[in-house]
Amino acid sequence: MVAGETFLDFFHKEAAFLLKTGEILERDQRDFSMEELQSENRGLYEELFPKNYGHCYGNPAYAAEKLGEYGKAFSFLYTELRGTIAYAYEKKYWDYTVAAELFLEIYAAFEGEEKTSVKSTEDILRSYVNDYCQDMMELRIAEGVNPSLDFAVRIIMDSDLTDLRYLYRYGEYISVNETGVAEFLNRLSEEQINDMARTYTEGYRIGFINGRKDITKKKSVNIRYNLGFERMVRAAIIQFREMGLEPVIYRHATHAVNKRGSARIGFTGGNPNPQFDYDHRQDQALFMDSDFVQRKLRSMQNAYEKYKDQAAVHGGPACIETFGEEPFSPVTTPEVWTLTEAQQKLQVELDNESGQIVNRYIKGDERSFTIIAYPVPEIGEDFPEIFAEIVKINTLDYKLYERIQQTIIETLDTCQWVEIKGKDDNETDLIIHLHELEDIKKQTNFENCVADVNIPVGEVFTSPVLAGTGGILHVKKVYLNGLQFKDLKLVFDCGQVIDYSCANFETEEENRAYIEDNILHHHPKIPMGEFAIGTNTTAYVAAEKYGIADKLPILIAEKMGPHFAVGDTCYSWAEDTPVFNPDGREIIARDNEISILRKEDISLAYYGCHTDITIPYEELGSIRVIDEDGEGVSIIENGRFVLAGTEELNIPFDR
Repeated sequence: MVAGETFLDFFHKEAAFLLKTGEILERDQRDFSMEELQSENRGLYEELFPKNYGHCYGNPAYAAEKLGEYGKAFSFLYTELRGTIAYAYEKKYWDYTVAAELFLEIYAAFEGEEKTSVKSTEDILRSYVNDYCQDMMELRIAEGVNPSLDFAVRIIMDSDLTDLRYLYRYGEYISVNETGVAEFLNRLSEEQINDMARTYTEGYRIGFINGRKDITKKKSVNIRYNLGFERMVRAAIIQFREMGLEPVIYRHATHAVNKRGSARIGFTGGNPNPQFDYDHRQDQALFMDSDFVQRKLRSMQNAYEKYKDQAAVHGGPACIETFGEEPFSPVTTPEVWTLTEAQQKLQVELDNESGQIVNRYIKGDERSFTIIAYPVPEIGEDFPEIFAEIVKINTLDYKLYERIQQTIIETLDTCQWVEIKGKDDNETDLIIHLHELEDIKKQTNFENCVADVNIPVGEVFTSPVLAGTGGILHVKKVYLNGLQFKDLKLVFDCGQVIDYSCANFETEEENRAYIEDNILHHHPKIPMGEFAIGTNTTAYVAAEKYGIADKLPILIAEKMGPHFAVGDTCYSWAEDTPVFNPDGREIIARDNEISILRKEDISLAYYGCHTDITIPYEELGSIRVIDEDGEGVSIIENGRFVLAGTEELNIPFDR
């Protein structure tokens, strides 16, 4: 290998890695000691650990340092080959074979006397993506609707969950969080486990009832969870089966074709290094062009058509999220793949069209979901107490909240304007325009949210009128989709974000790009799809007590103050399905000026994202209902509920 001598270190390391995963692929299942399993697991992932990442080809900066202009292509190849760990454990011979063939094809290209060009190297990678797009999409969609693809289900239902060696059967990275959660759940009684599962499964079932959707038409439910929660998931599977729902459980995506940024959608183990996922969040820039977009859309359409019967009876996701990890604030790496402006538009087109295809086969007005969250041991030495506190928060008296929130809604429904202001150095100053109610006895703007699809209880929410909605939204620190934002500011005009900034990076350009990537998702403008008032002061006080406010997921954090979602409304793809509050009034604020465009051109109506941003009570000055004369009625002043009938919400503060 004369031309490829520079690349020998890469090829040697990746060949050794493929030999290791190849041995796992071919071996029979046998008993290993815990020490052997831990050693093998560490060996598969340790080069991604932060302390080793500086000398890892998965790090685009290191790859560029060693391989120059070839670095980005080889770092992409490295990332794609990481998937062979999953294929080995799941015995996915086809997936493993095409990944190994890709490695051999690149190796062969560098074996001769002539130096292979960067373009030729990238062309090999593009051909791989395009050639196998249909197969990879079909496999992914099948995993999402076909209960017979039961790799994870068999581990959950057939393993001795008191023997933590079962965790290593997935092939995911196993950290102290996964083993710590499993050990903790093993100390709980069967009753406690069943109660936790019941909160989760009943939330899913009630979501169908409150949405006036027929759950009896559904035959499957997608369970998403972090490893370690198998004992709860086993109980949930049994409970879902009592409802007539079989579980479909799939791993987070491993092929570049199926990945969605740095998000891990599906079951997952620990993350050995979030920076690695962040560095490769736009790897699709290698192959994103109009031909790929059309190819992927055709592949999706063909796959859903093939599995249309199973898709039609799929109920939607039931998610168990975790929190407690150290907040991740990424480092900007110039050598990463980055979408061009033209590619960003193509990605938006792809997301939009993909959403339409999914909705044709898994109809939005017939499906539902639920989400619940629990802490992991990394949250600190108070983990057992925090876990118990979260269980309590997840099971608060929803009737109490329903009554208090109804009082708030009745006040909100008396006018068309709500004013939100920050206090001290929080610069929030927003005016929200509400829909006009024609019959206040039969209609309302706000949904009274109890513990169903979004657990725990504690919010009233609406889709604002965009015209007239505007001002500044400011939070000092917030954790969105696994990423930390510091001093985040969004400026709204006519309900859309027109300017933005944060303080994560040294330059304005880096900060704006960070927001564009992870909040705007490359849309030139994005609307306020939701305005909500969180009422779960119990969760807020617990967060303050244990010092975990910056570690809570948005699922809980959104209940701890007013929040504003940018992107689609809460009712996207199901706006024409009537929704009613417990008092019988219909929530009429299901559309805004953008979502209603679906009636003319559906490609203009949806953004494929919905990101909640919460102002915590301690940064909140006031929330006031404003009448036509400019007079206000206060709901919150100085971070405390002052509206008559809401005083009980302040009790946790007083305690």
